[in-house]
Amino acid sequence: MTISNASPDPRRWWALFLLCTAQFLVILDTSIVGIALPALQRALGFDAAGLQWIFNAYVVAFGGLLLLGGRLADLFGPRRLFAVGFAILTAASLAAGLAGDSTTLLVARAIQGAGAALIAPAALSLVMALFAARPAELQRALGFWGASAAAGGTAGVFLGGVITEWLSWRWTFLVNVPVGLLVLAATTAWLPRGARQRGSVDVAGALTVTSALALAVYAIVTANAPGAPTGALVAISAALFVAFGVLQRVRRMPLVPLAMFRAPNLTIGNVVMALLGAAWIPAWFFLNMYLQAVLGYGAFASGLALLPMTLAIMVLMMMVTERVVGRIGPRPALVLGLGVLGLALLLFARMPVDGSFLADVLVPSLLGAVGMSLAYIPAMITATAAARPEDAGLASGLVNTTYQVGSAIGLAAMVAVAGARTAALASAGADATAALNDGFAAAFIGAAVIAFVAAAAAVLAIRAPRTTPAAAPATAATPHPSAG
Repeated sequence: MTISNASPDPRRWWALFLLCTAQFLVILDTSIVGIALPALQRALGFDAAGLQWIFNAYVVAFGGLLLLGGRLADLFGPRRLFAVGFAILTAASLAAGLAGDSTTLLVARAIQGAGAALIAPAALSLVMALFAARPAELQRALGFWGASAAAGGTAGVFLGGVITEWLSWRWTFLVNVPVGLLVLAATTAWLPRGARQRGSVDVAGALTVTSALALAVYAIVTANAPGAPTGALVAISAALFVAFGVLQRVRRMPLVPLAMFRAPNLTIGNVVMALLGAAWIPAWFFLNMYLQAVLGYGAFASGLALLPMTLAIMVLMMMVTERVVGRIGPRPALVLGLGVLGLALLLFARMPVDGSFLADVLVPSLLGAVGMSLAYIPAMITATAAARPEDAGLASGLVNTTYQVGSAIGLAAMVAVAGARTAALASAGADATAALNDGFAAAFIGAAVIAFVAAAAAVLAIRAPRTTPAAAPATAATPHPSAG
């Protein structure tokens, strides 16, 4: 799918608004249910393990199908896939909001994730194409894009608190319906059509990698359960990943052409993006848990406490990150951001049982916002800049996949770490709240280690671009529509 770079589209800023709204909503849906979990548990009878799957059903389907979504965007055109994805997401959100039992809700959440997997790579592809003619505008557009994505995850916690407190848990899903209908109405008017490519769809590859991911996450989530076949599940997941690799090597039209990984920094960029997700998502998840389970905040108060972090991310990504990347380059900005994020996580790990928002939460949450704001866009640039034009949609799907896969596995792993630490202290006779808080601290430390490992990987493995930092995103843009 190719859009001319000769002259900029006069509708590009309206289109960017629409695409950023879509990205915000897609990421929002990963987090907006977090504060509503206790209400969902009471209403639909979820057990503790099942509650995690309200989050993971969405993320596993989203992450597992993003590669397929990127490929379909290249084959059928990004605008078409964007519209189909929103139709699916909107219908599934309606079903989730009206669900009368846990099974229906989990199925609807998985279908929401499938719709999001079509939206995200098509949207990112369109952002790149719309601003390819003007690299300086592309930097600014990526700032808005990054702000909408990163803020969506944190804003979901705040909005989830407001909706749960004043309306009902059902509206954490139903809120998507009017927004989705408005986006669908504006799609044809604001978004360029794009072109289609010839080729086939590797359905077997998509099913294999999605199954491998789902088993990996399930194995980690249930690792602490007595008699859980964790080793067997991990082995089956690994075998499916190997089978996926073999399929990609032998198929004439693979889901992920292995040759694309020869592009400079593409592989390490995606690894760093996965580690960023594995550090960031546990940060907001356990911060929300600390506020509610340890400090005793209600749903609305917890969401309000996270609002400064949300606003800081939006302001920094729209007004600061572009300048920092332009001045020092993507790699130094990425390393700096990951280091600051790791420091913030270590400060979170020191939050006491009798802590307060101003003394213990505000400063590390703002540091976390600085770290995420500096790291997200450079990581995305690193992972997509060298992709060939014909692989733009796929590269967009891949970078989204690695972030979501990292998020799902990182959260599952840190939940297991926190649970193990809490159980060990509780069995030794520790106070229940103190044991819970120590478990959260262990999860924050684990996430900090992940952030520091990502920073080290960026220092050691990312090669400096041959172009100037300001021009780097233009390389990623020359493809055609992409982003996600």
